[in-house]
Amino acid sequence: MIQNYLTNNAKRYSSKWLVLAIDLVVVGISFLLSYFIRFNLTFNFEVHSLIVQLPVVIGIAMISFLIIGSYKGVVRHTGVRDVYNIFNAICLSSIAAIFLVIINRQFGFVDGFTIPLSIIIIHSLISFVALTASRYVYKSLHASMFNEFKLSKKVLIYGAGESGILTYEAITNHSKSNIKIVGYVDKDPKKIGKHINGVTVYAPEELTEDFILKKNVAEVIFCIQKIDPSRLKELVEGLVDFPVVVKIVPPVEDWINGQLSAAQIKTIQIEDLLNRPPIDIVNSKIRDEVENKVILVTGGAGSIGSEIVRQLCKYTYKSLIIVDQAESPLYDIQQELKQNGHLNFIPIVADIRDKNRMNKLFQEYKPNLVFHAAAYKHVPLMEYNSYEAIKINVAGTKVIVDLSIVHKVDKFVFVSTDKAVNPTNVMGATKRIAEMYISCMQQEDKTKFITTRFGNVLGSNGSVIPLFKNQIEKGGPLTVTHKEITRYFMTIPEASQLVLEAGAMGQGGEIFIFDMGESVKIFDLAKNMIKLSGLRYPEDIDIKITGLRPGEKLYEELLANGENTMPTYHKKIMIGKVRELDYNFVRTKIDELCVNNMFFNGDTVKIMKEIVPEYISNNSKLCEFDKHSKLEKNAKSNLKVLHY
Repeated sequence: MIQNYLTNNAKRYSSKWLVLAIDLVVVGISFLLSYFIRFNLTFNFEVHSLIVQLPVVIGIAMISFLIIGSYKGVVRHTGVRDVYNIFNAICLSSIAAIFLVIINRQFGFVDGFTIPLSIIIIHSLISFVALTASRYVYKSLHASMFNEFKLSKKVLIYGAGESGILTYEAITNHSKSNIKIVGYVDKDPKKIGKHINGVTVYAPEELTEDFILKKNVAEVIFCIQKIDPSRLKELVEGLVDFPVVVKIVPPVEDWINGQLSAAQIKTIQIEDLLNRPPIDIVNSKIRDEVENKVILVTGGAGSIGSEIVRQLCKYTYKSLIIVDQAESPLYDIQQELKQNGHLNFIPIVADIRDKNRMNKLFQEYKPNLVFHAAAYKHVPLMEYNSYEAIKINVAGTKVIVDLSIVHKVDKFVFVSTDKAVNPTNVMGATKRIAEMYISCMQQEDKTKFITTRFGNVLGSNGSVIPLFKNQIEKGGPLTVTHKEITRYFMTIPEASQLVLEAGAMGQGGEIFIFDMGESVKIFDLAKNMIKLSGLRYPEDIDIKITGLRPGEKLYEELLANGENTMPTYHKKIMIGKVRELDYNFVRTKIDELCVNNMFFNGDTVKIMKEIVPEYISNNSKLCEFDKHSKLEKNAKSNLKVLHY
């Protein structure tokens, strides 16, 4: 209420004409002071002359202010530009006064108007200082009065370098900001204990829970550019136990027009704490690869597929065909692309398992590049829905692969997963079988087949991050299947960049693997997400251990036993050298698998285990097939011994 009263009165009385009147009064007082200073603070000057000169000086000043417009600035937001305008107005009035004095000396128009040049100079200096000071005094009083009647949020800036200072300016210059900067934190011993913008610089060691509570700090903003991800993770994890919200300033290259705004300072996300630098595609060949090409993306409305589509839209392709069976997500990506000005694309609702429909699409659009991202990916769901998993992940992939060869597609890029390595579940086994079929078809030497293999994707549909966010919003608990379970993670843009880059650099037959750094313990990830949300574990939100789900691994792998890697021109992307396959056996068995699956034959899982010998089920009812398999092998071995 008091704040509204102050605001209304400020608007009512801070008109530009009032500012002009006050400025003229200041000019008049400054002129009197200049005489006192010139005559050693005595009255040893002609007062009559002063009375004649004063209205003329004020009149000249008024004309100068009107010409320059120095009175038009909003006083409570006075800045460098306003000071510059005051300087110009004072200079103009001084030049005009000197000119009039010289003219009057020559022609004697006004009796007594003989201002000494020294007084004009002194008056100029005093006026400039007084006008500038008056504005800043008003600005400070206005700010202090408003701050007295509103609650301000106390913030610490971590990093007293250029980025930290710019962050301070962005926050304090924000008109609606109710933030008070209570300190900087920096490890530079030359800065510790000193003041920047009137704010103290503290050492990192001083940033304790007692310090946070004493200063009533609500937020800590990290403003260190090009910080090592492991170092950032270490610093943030040292703060998440404190009752503060941790935020981060984006890289300089992401600032709008090279300037930081308060709106760009974001709450730190779990993606920022991946213990590795983000993937950075350099020497990219993507532009040349897609230029003037017809591109088909299956699963184009999914998490990875839609991001592939978004990134492809940055290039000059001939046309982009987006295929997905999910109508609503496909509509969403269609509207998003249209709103962003991308019109050269064709969204198609279709099922990749429908060979006749797919064949017509290939005939009509004649794609040069195919990015195959359509798949069923949820491990627990697919474990006991093997029919659907085989139908989409194996038979669906087989349809697109075969049609790519028939219609002479230049390159086919397959999106695989680390769950295809030593699979312990149906989903992983189907993806490995798809990889094997693609390797077989590479032998046809017609289409170049390329596979990309990576770990979990942060923020994708059904991934752990959205699940945890949803559970936090509902008050918990967060559910983790095992306290020691770990996973490799990458972001959706990283995964999509890898797929595009693989398509550009691949010559056919490669399995590209991304160096994903260290694996992340899901239990630790859950704790960090709770703390980054400003909550406490376990006081506010607990974590419940639910037990491994059917087919779930404790640890994921990017390479199977006997597989090695070779480097590429990008240090984070490697080529996996997989074991040799018996192509005739694999193709025959995959055909058998698809036929058996079509007729709902219950032997499909057993056939999968024959195709992928390393497929051993884990924590699943399907483990019985592994037992039968071992018994059969033992029985055959015993028969051989008896026969011998």
